[in-house]
Amino acid sequence: EVQLVESGGGLVQAGGSLRLSCAASGFTRAFDDYDIGWFRQAPGKEREGVSCISSDGITYYADSVKGRFTISRDNAKNTMYLEMNSLKPEDSAIYYCNAASGRAALFDSWGQGTQVTVSS
Repeated sequence: EVQLVESGGGLVQAGGSLRLSCAASGFTRAFDDYDIGWFRQAPGKEREGVSCISSDGITYYADSVKGRFTISRDNAKNTMYLEMNSLKPEDSAIYYCNAASGRAALFDSWGQGTQVTVSS
């Protein structure tokens, strides 16, 4: 059973930083075989892709976060990270991790997410 546990969210002022973590388990293949990504969902909006990193380290960022967010992974710990800097109120959302298939999530199951709230 796939399990995804996100952490690290919180309330910060605009311009602040947060580092999100995601611990993954239950993948059919080794963690480092998967492309992985971060997604977010703001109230009243659909979930959207934020960033992903391929199994060989190629990264992708949505235009809205490019230059401010950095995705990384630690394959030895089955963990992925999202370093978020220069946060804006529009970054407020619940952030989720998942394996990725292109720019979409691979698995239907999601973790509980971690809430990020950026005050102006």
